[in-house]
Amino acid sequence: MLILGIDIGSRSIEIVGLDKGELQLKKQLPTTFDPLAQLRKGLKDLAFAGVVATGYGRGLVDRLDLKVPVKKITEIKAYAKGVSALFPQARSILDIGGQDTKALLLNEQGGLLKFEMNDRCAAGTGKFLEQMANIFQIGIEEFGPYALKGDRVPVINSMCTVFAETEATSLMAQGEKPENIALALHHAIVKRCVNMLKRVGATPPLIFAGGVAHNPCVAQLLSENLGFSPIIPQDPDFIGAIGAALSFS
Repeated sequence: MLILGIDIGSRSIEIVGLDKGELQLKKQLPTTFDPLAQLRKGLKDLAFAGVVATGYGRGLVDRLDLKVPVKKITEIKAYAKGVSALFPQARSILDIGGQDTKALLLNEQGGLLKFEMNDRCAAGTGKFLEQMANIFQIGIEEFGPYALKGDRVPVINSMCTVFAETEATSLMAQGEKPENIALALHHAIVKRCVNMLKRVGATPPLIFAGGVAHNPCVAQLLSENLGFSPIIPQDPDFIGAIGAALSFS
């Protein structure tokens, strides 16, 4: 019987099913403005023996009236567990999600040594990139490749979403190439993330997880700024859900 791990994030919900530690099921749904309805949709017709929920919306599982044992854990614990299981050699984790950014340092056994988390504003998160992409009227999936077309990095001083938008608009009015502005915005978010990693003492191998790990510009700039390339899982969005399922006991 499956053990489900559910990661309820601000932009998406990831559900995985493990049987004796082996991945048997994975699905992803948009969170929307009714995550409870999305959870019910995602769990419909599934047979399972237990659930572990993580993510900012993990408390919603208490409202599902599930007839199986239910456990809730923090995203920090879920990511540490998921990464240490999938990448035993990993010593650091960077997770850039829709609502927050996390930098974790692990010991040789995969245990958590230190972490830092930005969850008080959109700065340095996927939401920041999404809102900036809206300025350019392009989809978030296209924003990274678009930024890689830039050939210089104009100065953007603010990481506040409101002020960064003002600076970007001002640069456009001055005739700066849009691709260069997009590249500068990516540089700003990477600089913030690298500083977080330095504060926790991050060392390679570094696992880059979360939805923003799909962004090729962020991945490239991380490599350039860190001096080594992060490891990006095949399904970077699902690390938290896998770690949650592995935490069932």
